[in-house]
Amino acid sequence: MTKAKIQLSDHFSYKKLIRFTFPPITMMIFTSIYGVVDGYFVSNYVGKTPFAALNLIWPLIMVMGSIGFMFGTGGSALVAKTMGEGDKKNANSQFSLLVYISLILSVIIAIIAFVFMRPISVLLGAQGELLKNCMIYGRILCLSVPFFVLQFEFQSFFVTAEKPKLGLYMTLMCGIANMILDWLLIAVFDLKLAGAASATAISQFIGGIFPLIYFSRKNSSLLKLCKTKFNSWVLARTCTNGMSELLSNVSMSLVSMLYNAQFMKFTGEDGVAAYGVLMYVNLIFLSIFIGYCIGTAPIISFNYGSCNHDELRSLFKKSLVIIVSSSVVMLIMSLLLSKPLSVLFVGYDENLLNLTQRGFLIFSFSFLFAGIPMFASAFFTALNNGIVSAIISVLRTVIFQVAFVLLLPLVMGVDGIWYSIVFAELCSLVVAVIMFVANKNKYHY
Repeated sequence: MTKAKIQLSDHFSYKKLIRFTFPPITMMIFTSIYGVVDGYFVSNYVGKTPFAALNLIWPLIMVMGSIGFMFGTGGSALVAKTMGEGDKKNANSQFSLLVYISLILSVIIAIIAFVFMRPISVLLGAQGELLKNCMIYGRILCLSVPFFVLQFEFQSFFVTAEKPKLGLYMTLMCGIANMILDWLLIAVFDLKLAGAASATAISQFIGGIFPLIYFSRKNSSLLKLCKTKFNSWVLARTCTNGMSELLSNVSMSLVSMLYNAQFMKFTGEDGVAAYGVLMYVNLIFLSIFIGYCIGTAPIISFNYGSCNHDELRSLFKKSLVIIVSSSVVMLIMSLLLSKPLSVLFVGYDENLLNLTQRGFLIFSFSFLFAGIPMFASAFFTALNNGIVSAIISVLRTVIFQVAFVLLLPLVMGVDGIWYSIVFAELCSLVVAVIMFVANKNKYHY
């Protein structure tokens, strides 16, 4: 007997909420695996310097890909709210406009990044062999950036279209393709860093083109690409709604570049490589929170649009319970996995291994505080309050992290770089709680 299809208008129990958000969570985990798989093969089959190059350039690729997050999360909030108001035709028109605009914008940005990859790499601190490797990895991935943007964008729209499982299947296909191609191009054909970049680029192409084809044709989802007209209000509202997600992802990537610069200053390439390993774990763990936020956002927007305050209140309380529980589990898992994961990536170098393990033991505590601020930002985006969402996001991913990563190393040395992440997440948690309390009566949650 097949399970009944879950709709945005349903009442969500814990079980139904987890069922509905499981596909986007898994989608985000597999999307994050792109860099992780590349990192594993490059570190173990190509070498430490190419591995450092990968970690220097990947944040730049994520900055460009974050356009998809902005259009996906901000657009889904608007489209789901419009559907909640009963205007399906307008919702499809909004959806189509956002996909077309994001595709055009991403092509332009990818071309600019390709042309200026060398000065960008130099700005990030690359020189000599490291610079050469940055150019190889970065320029190949620029070719797939438009599809990477679409993949991120459609992850949100699949949920809004009530097709989260289809989005999951496509992401699984991309993740598996990336793993196989990494093994084939690096371990078998010995294409080194170019092989890693090509594997990821091909996987991103698959992740962008398949949903584009699906939504362009007649389908059984709530959304379909159609003819549309330019609407500055829709574009502005989407960018306002999704600005916090864009800022969050862009600033996380820019801050990662700052962290790399600090590690280059205090420890050299070893620090960049160690930070890269921890960022892989961070990316996978935080992708669980991101996936949950993507999954719940359309439900929150729909109930906000239909003025169902009871369901909105229920979703809010259940989400807090789920996120706090997950945060504790992540902390425990990170502490337990610190040694085996460090050995997996950098076990060939004793000094690098010790540096990575030490970072793990400190960094793990950031997972205890990160979930609530991330949900808070997504929650207010779903309520179409981009301003509050952006405040939480900017403080979390820019102000607090930059302040701590610049100040703490002066007092604590290398350990200060690791502690800065923990302190930044703790301060963000305080801000999130304040915003929840301040806006409770306004939105009736």
